[in-house]
Amino acid sequence: MAITAPQLCGRCLKQTPSFEETHAPYLYADGLRYLITQLKFNQHYQNARLLGHLLTQHVAACAELPECIIPVPLHVNRYRERGFNQSIEIARHLASQLAIPLALHHCIRNRDTGHQAALAAKQRRKNLRHAFSLIQPISYQHVAIVDDVMTTGATVEALAFALKQQGVNRVDVWVCARA
Repeated sequence: MAITAPQLCGRCLKQTPSFEETHAPYLYADGLRYLITQLKFNQHYQNARLLGHLLTQHVAACAELPECIIPVPLHVNRYRERGFNQSIEIARHLASQLAIPLALHHCIRNRDTGHQAALAAKQRRKNLRHAFSLIQPISYQHVAIVDDVMTTGATVEALAFALKQQGVNRVDVWVCARA
């Protein structure tokens, strides 16, 4: 199911997030849930191509394109466990199709924050506080963070906050689905 109209969550209405816009064209349900979980946990890389294509179609039609794309980094322990980063796989397709640079080496997840799925929103925010750092200066003023799913927004908020602290002027969030 495609989401076509802009929407604001209650939390964003109460407290302005560190990012400017979120583009999440689908709900995390049915077919999209299947595609994402198969990519994430069963290494179905072809799903990254499809998810990247679907997200590209959406953002090309209704988003202001950024100067670069930054996939949400995994902690080194999670990367070793999984063997890849699904956000990077999706972002590669976006960057290629939109001809936008992909910044893979500027940000790190400096704490192994564990799985977020079982945590409540408040716990997610606490778990991700100061979880990201910039390890290389970033000269871009407008970036898009790419992730597979956005649930509470805690992950992208923490990364957007770190980017803003280092001088990035505008941070948008592009995710395949919203839970």
